[in-house]
Amino acid sequence: MSDLRVVVADDQTVVRDGLVTLLRLLPGIDVVAAGSDGVEAVELVAEYKPDVLLVDLRMPRCDGVEATRRVRTEYPGTEVVVLTTYSDDDSVLGALKAGARGFLTKDADAESIGRALHAAAAGQSIIDGEVQRRLIEATTAVPVPQESDGLTPRELDVLRLIAAGLSNTEIARRLVVSEATVKTHINHLFAKAGLRDRAQAVAYAYRLGLG
Repeated sequence: MSDLRVVVADDQTVVRDGLVTLLRLLPGIDVVAAGSDGVEAVELVAEYKPDVLLVDLRMPRCDGVEATRRVRTEYPGTEVVVLTTYSDDDSVLGALKAGARGFLTKDADAESIGRALHAAAAGQSIIDGEVQRRLIEATTAVPVPQESDGLTPRELDVLRLIAAGLSNTEIARRLVVSEATVKTHINHLFAKAGLRDRAQAVAYAYRLGLG
């Protein structure tokens, strides 16, 4: 299996160089380029076609949210994992809506970042616990909808467990059903609610008051 190709973008030189150094020490990850802002991030994605872009949210010229939106629109083969210091909740929510797969704090260790990058490349979402707390705070401020998009009670159960951070295997054990059944429920609730991935499902669950 070939190494995961990654582009890093952060406007702080020390942080950017530190991320590159740490990630290059991890097996299975190849940092192919690093940029200092969102514009460079998009240009480097266009040039190198990486598997994943690891991008800071707050940068000059073009922030991480806009970079994420452009990359996911123009280069859908590249997934995005964002780093945040929680300058504001809107940025985290904006990145979620723009299509980011993973959300990490800047104090995450190399192994955590590596896991998030591999998960994103596999189409899975990883949300750091602190980021999830911020999403909860932001989304619970929104009035709970009277309708839940026609989700069945079991689909709501699955959604609640997704929000709690359980994997498909863990959900299957909790509900005493097969993992295939869990996947079917997830496919149905994603289709009904118009969700793209587990990150959006978490925000949606908390908006419904299921967290």
